[in-house]
Amino acid sequence: MICGGALCIERCACSQPKTATDNVVLLVLQYDIDSLKGSVPKDSDLEFTFLDSLLDATTAILAVDHEAVCLFVNDRCDESVLNILHKHGVKYIVLRCAGFNNVDLPTAAKFGIKVARVPAYSPEAVAEFTIGMLLTVIRKYHKAYNRVREGNFLLDGLLGFNLSGKTVGIIGTGKIGLLTGKILANGFNCKVIAYDPYPSPLAQGYGITYVDALDDLLKASDIISLHCPLTDSTEYIINDNSISKMKKGVVLINTSRGALIDTYALIRALKSGHVSAVGLDVFEREQAYFFADSSSKVIHDDSFARLLTFYNVFMTGHQAFLTSEALKNIADTTIQNLRNLEATGTCPNIVDKSS
Repeated sequence: MICGGALCIERCACSQPKTATDNVVLLVLQYDIDSLKGSVPKDSDLEFTFLDSLLDATTAILAVDHEAVCLFVNDRCDESVLNILHKHGVKYIVLRCAGFNNVDLPTAAKFGIKVARVPAYSPEAVAEFTIGMLLTVIRKYHKAYNRVREGNFLLDGLLGFNLSGKTVGIIGTGKIGLLTGKILANGFNCKVIAYDPYPSPLAQGYGITYVDALDDLLKASDIISLHCPLTDSTEYIINDNSISKMKKGVVLINTSRGALIDTYALIRALKSGHVSAVGLDVFEREQAYFFADSSSKVIHDDSFARLLTFYNVFMTGHQAFLTSEALKNIADTTIQNLRNLEATGTCPNIVDKSS
């Protein structure tokens, strides 16, 4: 199997003869390598080849002699990539994440390539990170840290506000959205409202109240946190029109998918002051920069560079998932998906064009 996202190529050695590349390992993201290797049962014949490049049309050829490809969020698996994978006999694509928007599912189905994902690894990891990011942007921890290290103990410019009593809107109430709402409602005494086309029966017990329409949430919320998947219907769900319906001074948090937000619309709202603070763990064109050291490079994406200049934007590099518990769950589920696919041709976490 080939794993992109600076990860690995794995294969099931049981069905193909060994080649000279079976045990080649390029150490890149050590935490992923360690977690995957640690989750392979002793009686398994799965073997990994680790690569340091994202999967795209130029790197897909590296999947030759492998049966499966393991992807992360920024790997590209469109029609051109799938054509190459199919040509070289790849049968399975396993995602180390819940989202699958980067895979062309109809084309995969046409080629008979099975696709599986990790539907839930550690919702607590992302929910807790979301709360930390929210507290950072409203209480300015990052700015205070830098000041104190420089011997500056002035409090000017560090004014924040209480979370208690504020209305927080949660867009998307899967496991992460529900847990985020629960922490805010029960831990911080927030009024938590939510919008989701498919309401969860757990929400009420978590202290979350659904609104009938997205516009209702936009108009009522002091803080809005995004927890929905990236689909055709949610792409740019935050845009000029939706921002215009929000309260002046609203705080936005996104730990889900970058393309939920129209970056240019967000920049306009920041410049006008309509949005007062933003926490982003994702960016719509992050694949060109995230999970790599670009400190000695020029950021050519002007909108990304512009975002980084705002004093009230706090950005991290897609790390909300990064806890030891989450990595173990991701690795365990990924390995189990592979074993099920090899044994039966399917698994409980299969995704297809109807998903």
